[in-house]
Amino acid sequence: MQEALFKNIIAHAKEYGFIFQSSEIYDGLSAVYDYGQNGVELKENIKKYWWDSLVRLHDNIVGLDSAIFMHPKTWEASGHVAAFNDPLIDNRDSKKRYRADVLLEEYIARLESRIEKEVAKGKKRFGDNFDQDQFLATNPNVLREQAKIDKVNERMFKALGEDNLEELRQLILDCDIVCPVSGTRNWTEVRQFNLMFSTQMGSTHEGALQIFLRPETAQGMFVNFLNVQKSGRMKVPFGIAQIGKAFRNEIVARQFIFRMREFEQMEMQYFVKPGEEMKWYEYWKELRMCWHRSLGLGDEKFRFKDHEKLAHYANAACDIEFLFPFGFRELEGIHSRTDYDLARHEEYSGRKLRYFDPETNERYIPYVVETSIGLDRMFLAVLSASYTQEKLEGGETRIVMKFPPWLAPVKLAVFPLVNKDGLPQIAQEVLSKVRLDHYCLYDEKDSIGRRYRRMDAIGTPFCITIDHQTKEDQTVTLRDRDTMLQERVSIEELPKILDNKLNSKQWLQKLT
Repeated sequence: MQEALFKNIIAHAKEYGFIFQSSEIYDGLSAVYDYGQNGVELKENIKKYWWDSLVRLHDNIVGLDSAIFMHPKTWEASGHVAAFNDPLIDNRDSKKRYRADVLLEEYIARLESRIEKEVAKGKKRFGDNFDQDQFLATNPNVLREQAKIDKVNERMFKALGEDNLEELRQLILDCDIVCPVSGTRNWTEVRQFNLMFSTQMGSTHEGALQIFLRPETAQGMFVNFLNVQKSGRMKVPFGIAQIGKAFRNEIVARQFIFRMREFEQMEMQYFVKPGEEMKWYEYWKELRMCWHRSLGLGDEKFRFKDHEKLAHYANAACDIEFLFPFGFRELEGIHSRTDYDLARHEEYSGRKLRYFDPETNERYIPYVVETSIGLDRMFLAVLSASYTQEKLEGGETRIVMKFPPWLAPVKLAVFPLVNKDGLPQIAQEVLSKVRLDHYCLYDEKDSIGRRYRRMDAIGTPFCITIDHQTKEDQTVTLRDRDTMLQERVSIEELPKILDNKLNSKQWLQKLT
């Protein structure tokens, strides 16, 4: 784990208005965060790029915004009331609480990192002749570590599937897993803890109805399946996309915004004909990976990981993992959920949730392929991949956030070189030409070099500087964030040039 790098990213996020601890003046609220002025812009741009890639680029995908509060029977039907639990274990010495399965997953991640180090040694030793598949299949060190991984996975998934909490604790002991704080193995028994927040709805306490803050956004799409299908005259296959808040009472919330109690999801449920779900599952796997790679964060930072233990409602599932500073972790899940959700809601509500196929004259409950991505995790992926420290000539170091240009919170900065000689007035005129198309900042304080560094630190792709030559020939200096190169362009051509550089259309077109 690149612990120092991660701490620098967290500190930078606060210093430059991306993320603040919630209620910080009251010493904060654990695992709850606020998005600052730059964070909210970056977050909105991620949302828009995701939304446009699905709803704008597909004729058969539409949007929805369902309520956070839902009838409590919704969560009985979905299985959350009975089975939405985490296995928790305490260390008696540190008094810290952990998820048992997460402790084991982190142990497995350490074993995987050893394998990755062996592969790196092999590449260095054999160069262009290196055959990674053969190396993984024959190297004794790799085989030994892989055997440990397979054994732990087998025992863990079996214990989780059978709700065998004693076996989970024993596995932690057998793996010699210590508490990260105390360094001891003085573990309590494992207990189950339901993650849903509950509240009451009603005018009096006696007559109040117990309801829940939704732990996921998916159920709103399932219960509205027929409403959307009929009102939109949708034909299977079709999808419903939604971005919204969800809430989970995470006891072990850590790693900054990676795991929070209040978070945002971007989900799409794709309704398909039974028997065709695997075709669409593979289709969405590849399309979603293509979307992630289109961001330019580094193809090597993404990988698929198939679920070895499937949820009871799924017949196929995988994660798209991202290489965070603390290792590969889940970023997006793609699941083939069968007809479980619609069938359960049909059973619990007593209402038919069946699609009439006009081509075959049959009614059936569609199967569902789901893509689900945590917006906050996506934000952290973009933030951590973009954070860059560069050594410049003369020994100076600059910190630059190399966001994809169309995601950057501030697209443009407009500067008069000096605060006199009519340059601020010209700068304001230039600003008025571009600010309706792109989010811009105007700054006339400090030296031009310091202003450039401030914009680098928040990831502004381009800076426009108005100088004395502007008064002569109506040209400005356009400075590129990544290369720091400057070119003179005419004010008249600015809108067209900037549209080509900052509009997301050219990247979206690659996804069609």
